[in-house]
Formats: sequence, C-alpha cells, structure tokens
Amino acid sequence: MSTPKKFDTETQWVVITGAPSSGKTSVLMELAERGCHVEHEIARNYITDLLKEGKKLEDIRADEGKLQRDILELKLHRETILHPDERIFIDRGVPDSISYYRIAGLDSAEAEAKCYHFKYGTVFLFDRLPLVKDGVRAESEDVADLLDKSLEEDYKEVGYQPVRVPVMTIEERADFILQHLAGDG
Repeated sequence: MSTPKKFDTETQWVVITGAPSSGKTSVLMELAERGCHVEHEIARNYITDLLKEGKKLEDIRADEGKLQRDILELKLHRETILHPDERIFIDRGVPDSISYYRIAGLDSAEAEAKCYHFKYGTVFLFDRLPLVKDGVRAESEDVADLLDKSLEEDYKEVGYQPVRVPVMTIEERADFILQHLAGDG
C-alpha cells in the first residue's frame, strides 16, 4: 500500500469495525436505542436481500470478487448521501474493503483508492469474540483472526488510529464508545 493520502471531505462519522461476529451489530443496536443515528452493515443487508430473492449463500459467495466489488460500490454510494457534519455510527467503513479484497484474492489497491473521499471522525475496532455462524456469515475462525489483524493494519495504512474496544457487555461497549467520543476515553 502507498503512504496515506489527503482526504476530500472530513466527517463526524464514527466507524465501528471488527472481525465477523465481534459484536458490532449488537452494540450499534444499543447505540440506536440510545438515540444515535446508525447505518447498518451494507454487506449483511445486501447478502440478506439476495437470499430473500431465492439465491443460496454458496452461489452468492461463488464469485467473491463480484460480491466484494458490489459491496464496496454500495458503501461508496451510501457515503455520498450521508451528511458529513452529522455524527453517524457506521457499521464497517470503506477501508474494510481493503482487507476483504485481499482475502478474496483481489487487488486491494482498487479498494484503497476509494478510501479517501471521506475521512471518518473516529474508528473503533472491536476485539474478537467467538465466531458464531449464521445464514450470512461464511468466514472461518482463521479468516476471522486474519480479518482482525488486517483491519487494524489497513485502517492505519490509510491514515487512521483505530481505538480498540475490549470485550465487555453490550452496554459497557456502548458506554466506552460514547465516553471516548465525549473526550473521557
């Protein structure tokens, strides 16, 4: 990867990222219940929609390259309609795609080049929890471990200093995030 570049637009957006099954969705639901503006994970929603259309997970994942490119384009589109001055909690940012591209065997430079449109205010990286398989998740424990390491490295390479969120209860993780953002963390 190249050295960090200049971002086009600074935002107040807060990215919540981490390996699959790290508790992001549960904490984001807690933050939403507390009145925070939350944007849920594009990949999960996209795959769920394809499953509802009658596609099978193995067929969706058969062309991982196409899947990852589609997900990246959906993330980019979402960011063009969000207001940069509003604090919005986003489940996975564009730099997540760098790690997912690499794992899919794609050229991660393609994803990295798209990471500089918007600069996130803060990035929180959730520590791992045991992987729980569901109808959408297809990663193994080994891939989840790899993603945990890659996400931190890739966000740093793009120019962020992710804040690690330790394993705690859902409420404690939400408190941790809010306290950090208030300057108490």
